[in-house]
Amino acid sequence: MPRIDEAAGTPSPTQPPLPPASLIIASRNRPDLLEAAVASILAGDDVPAELIIVDQSDAPHPRLSCLRTGRPCDIRYFWTRSVGLSRANNRGVAAARHDLLVFTHDDVLAPPRWFGAIVRALAAAGSRDVITGRVLPTEAETPGGLVPTFVVDDVAKVYEGRIGNDVLFPLNMAMRRSVIRDVGPFDERLGPGTRFPAGEDNDFGLRLLEAGYRIAYVPEAALFHRAWRSDHLRLRWLYGRGQGGFFAKHLGLRDRYMTNRMLRALAHYLRRALSRSRRAPRLAAGDALYAAGIAFGALEWLLTHRMLRLRSADRF
Repeated sequence: MPRIDEAAGTPSPTQPPLPPASLIIASRNRPDLLEAAVASILAGDDVPAELIIVDQSDAPHPRLSCLRTGRPCDIRYFWTRSVGLSRANNRGVAAARHDLLVFTHDDVLAPPRWFGAIVRALAAAGSRDVITGRVLPTEAETPGGLVPTFVVDDVAKVYEGRIGNDVLFPLNMAMRRSVIRDVGPFDERLGPGTRFPAGEDNDFGLRLLEAGYRIAYVPEAALFHRAWRSDHLRLRWLYGRGQGGFFAKHLGLRDRYMTNRMLRALAHYLRRALSRSRRAPRLAAGDALYAAGIAFGALEWLLTHRMLRLRSADRF
């Protein structure tokens, strides 16, 4: 278990009782990481009214499938043969009994104050606010271990409208159930476990902003993303493909917002690859692979989903 520091701030001991909330955590074939994540959540100062574990692993978890706790938390474990993070999140939303929904991933560690901080921020926010929080990297757990997603900014921000970048972190986010009813579920064509193995978070965030919602970044709602992966180049390619699929999904002939975003992203990563080529060749290769993945993923999306839609329309 990596060492983590308590970096999420210190709430007042006179905090009001936490409103009931459902915490959804999806996993696939990471039993040890999942078990550690669940243990850190159940050791928190506040615990969810229910913890929904959607496990898409090849076999049920030998301990979590029958886990009980003395804390006031109903643990509900679902083992499913479906694949895909978006599908797992949608399954969790459908199963949730409470209107306040919190999402995280199986490779995080939650400090004691994290869950209370994110739920209280959501309860205090407006009905059209979605909360996301700080994601801090742990020390490397393996040689070359890395954290593919993290954000360390300690300044609170609120995003709305067309901001030109992606600001929602699905391993640390909370929303009301009405948000899902309004903007729709997570797109099951995007994200880990699909042909476009990323971008489901960016797609959901864009749909929120386009629908007039605000995304509030709350730094005191901080958790830790574990540095257990060492497959940097493979991840850059996969993430690029997912991002390309996300870009292509929202391309439009009349509205060039997403086209311009995609072109800026390609130019940014290609320029950075060139500038890093001598002093940091591995990072440069990662940037080049990410740019190639964007182009490949966008083309693949256009050749599959757009063409399928056109063929379907021709039948009528």
